[in-house]
Amino acid sequence: MAAPFPDPAQIALGIRQPWVELILRGVKTIEIRSQNTQIRGPIYIYASQKPAESPAAVEAARRHGLQIDDLPRGVLVGSVEIHATAPTRPGDTRNACLPAELLEGKIGWHLRAPVRFEASLPVRFLPYGVWFYPFRRRHADNQAET
Repeated sequence: MAAPFPDPAQIALGIRQPWVELILRGVKTIEIRSQNTQIRGPIYIYASQKPAESPAAVEAARRHGLQIDDLPRGVLVGSVEIHATAPTRPGDTRNACLPAELLEGKIGWHLRAPVRFEASLPVRFLPYGVWFYPFRRRHADNQAET
């Protein structure tokens, strides 16, 4: 799919590689987080500049034939839809690409409809939290500069 005209109203989520690549391939359909989110629908996926270095990330990359250092970082690479969230269960290991012990006490953000952009998109504004607007700056009064 061609990269869409950047939508300044679209929110982005920063995720480290190789997790981004596994989401875009439809392998990782549950993003594991410590907190819930009320956000539903499509979001941009930002490949964080720093890759994941945990043993679980290294093993997931190896299992799927990925070289983490070769994956894009510091750009928007696609989009995905968050359609539900729920406390994780041991049975989520396959869809989360993580061992059961790393799921305990976490929230699973259930993903579907991943779309990889043909060309990565540079962001205008760098992430300033879990969620960020890559093409506008948020002011103190919650107005955005585009």
